[in-house]
Amino acid sequence: MFNINQKAPIYDPAAVQPMRDELTYVGFQEAATPQLVEDFLGTKNDETVLIVLNSVCGCSAGSARPGVSEALQNSVIPDKLVTLFAGQDRNAVDYFREKYLPEAAPSSPFIALFKNGTALHLMPRYKIEGRYAEEIAGELIQVFNNLCKNSGPSISKEKYDKLVHAKMCGSKIPAHP
Repeated sequence: MFNINQKAPIYDPAAVQPMRDELTYVGFQEAATPQLVEDFLGTKNDETVLIVLNSVCGCSAGSARPGVSEALQNSVIPDKLVTLFAGQDRNAVDYFREKYLPEAAPSSPFIALFKNGTALHLMPRYKIEGRYAEEIAGELIQVFNNLCKNSGPSISKEKYDKLVHAKMCGSKIPAHP
């Protein structure tokens, strides 16, 4: 279906793996290709899908990932959890932005709740940066309580308590050779 030349990652994949692992640990599935983005968002089944456009940005993404993880400890959460990584999953991110967020300025990190391919709630970078993880979690919990119906949490409290958040400065992450 998609005939796109694969763009190489901008950052060393090994260096950003802890940032990927932080989200997959709490239940996210990665949508690293345009086809996977379409598989998750193109289905009209009344399920809510939380998309987190992950990023190497140490400050904003460093609050976004813990905020999202904390919000997923709520008793009500989205049906599906999907993540893409800016600067890594470049074709998937381009497809996601072009098809599902054509009016939104590109930003990462970016958090969005979708249903039937339509965005219900958006948190672009400017709504993330400068906020504590607890503030991000609080906003997302309100959104989940109002728009979602799936029972949470995404992982047990015991497992969540073992979560180690990736704390890195994006300027220190090496470019991909």
